[in-house]
Amino acid sequence: MSEQVSFGYEEVTPEEKTERVGAVFSSVARKYDVMNDAMSVGMHRLWKDKFVRRVKPQPGEQILDMAGGTGDIAFRMAARGATVTVSDINQDMLDVGIERAMERGFDSLVWSRQNAEELSFPSRFFDAYTIAFGIRNVTRIDKALAEAHRVLKHGGRFYCLEFSTTEWPGFKEVYDLYSHQLVPKIGQAIAGDADSYRYLIESIRRFPTMPEFEGMIRAAGFSRTRVEPILGGLVAIHSGWKI
Repeated sequence: MSEQVSFGYEEVTPEEKTERVGAVFSSVARKYDVMNDAMSVGMHRLWKDKFVRRVKPQPGEQILDMAGGTGDIAFRMAARGATVTVSDINQDMLDVGIERAMERGFDSLVWSRQNAEELSFPSRFFDAYTIAFGIRNVTRIDKALAEAHRVLKHGGRFYCLEFSTTEWPGFKEVYDLYSHQLVPKIGQAIAGDADSYRYLIESIRRFPTMPEFEGMIRAAGFSRTRVEPILGGLVAIHSGWKI
């Protein structure tokens, strides 16, 4: 039997997942940031601000922002003086990011279409690797983590912002109802695409728990790993160091 991976609640081949995830993000690229505001009531901006504060980008540092898509994280880090390479497997998402960068005057960013599982960058090149709301869409997460470890310098740091499972009693049930019942309807109303947002919610449910994902980061070779839950674990910042 061929290998199977999750695409939301479905089990599909790795090749099919990569293709279908690509179709999802091509479909939502133009409305992606508007939908983020609608789904999170604007809170994603606060989460991203907090994430970048944890990364502590410094002038002159080389940082890879993987699954950087529309540039939200990259703009914040570039504003602090870091040299940022924005990478994404989806060219439609990158195209939106490039347009936004031109509008905002960020002309120092490097844009590169990359598969997180097979980066073309040399080993030990970056000071930091960031990925925000992207790792759960990778087909083989273990390979992406191994590549993150490879391209980081010794002393480099890994930071991941991702949805998880909230542990707050009561809030979890309310969020489950909201996400499964309302988010696809919001997606249809704003982006004309309920199915893509149904997948995105299902992908959150299939993502490893905070302790499980921290274990995967350690298994990739990172040390001093840490998890910082937000809203009881609805969102979490995972980090580790290449020592």
